[in-house]
Amino acid sequence: MSEKKGFLGKLIGGLTKTRDNLKSGIESVFSGFSEIDDDFYEELEEVLIMADIGVSTTEKIIENLREKVKEQKIKEIAVCRQLLMDSIKEQMRVNETEYKFEHCRSVILLIGVNGVGKTTSVGKLAGQLKAQGKKVILAAADTFRAAAIEQLTEWSNRAGVELITGQEGGDPAAVVYDAVNAAKARKADVLICDTAGRLHNKKNLMEELRKINRIIDREFPEAYRETLVVLDGTTGQNALAQAKQFNEVADITGIILTKLDGTAKGGIAIAIQSEMNIPVKYIGIGEHIDDLQKFDADAFADALFDWK
Repeated sequence: MSEKKGFLGKLIGGLTKTRDNLKSGIESVFSGFSEIDDDFYEELEEVLIMADIGVSTTEKIIENLREKVKEQKIKEIAVCRQLLMDSIKEQMRVNETEYKFEHCRSVILLIGVNGVGKTTSVGKLAGQLKAQGKKVILAAADTFRAAAIEQLTEWSNRAGVELITGQEGGDPAAVVYDAVNAAKARKADVLICDTAGRLHNKKNLMEELRKINRIIDREFPEAYRETLVVLDGTTGQNALAQAKQFNEVADITGIILTKLDGTAKGGIAIAIQSEMNIPVKYIGIGEHIDDLQKFDADAFADALFDWK
């Protein structure tokens, strides 16, 4: 419980910039208007867009708010505040976020461009699953970035899990092939693969991912599959653009949003869930192994809109 509380504290701290921007913007809208009219909605829309919640998501939130105000015949501006919060939470909940891979033999692919915290997320996830009593194997299939294998070796040692590597610059699919066979032979519960992310050459990336997926399908058909795209929360709308591009080359089942500590663009978590209908499954707010946690829409919204 204290770990959870500690994380929540960090989350609230990490979202300070985003919250301050939102809070001051929303406060000025709520105090600047005496009635709920089109100008009020317009101003509110602007504040949300500025917090990187995104245009189409903001439109959905405002539309939802308008409907509720009309249905409930609300005249008081103050009552709108809670309704706004509820509308935002609705956009953040994408069905029931599943973590099925925790309960069966599974292969998790992590994809994402360099510098977003992908390799670090692989290590943190491995540490958490190991702490749950699972046998975890890592595959260093990002063979293009010189420091990736070194970095993953460090994380595998820290998490106390086995790592399968290949040659630097070697074939990533060959590493995955070896790792899949190691996972089967050693009866691993979870195989986590770190992959290279090069969006500037989408065709190569697509081919590489297809090849990796073919090998897993052929060699380990019974494994449950999870493909998580890692995005840097500090890049705001750019993270959303990346998610869309990766979604064209892979069957993404979830998102890991990193570097949320200290960003003014925390609203992007809402935009990604709402626009892509792909759940944010984990958020990262620091360097420690337990600084990656499952995403909780209510806790996130409360940390983002701390209006008490």
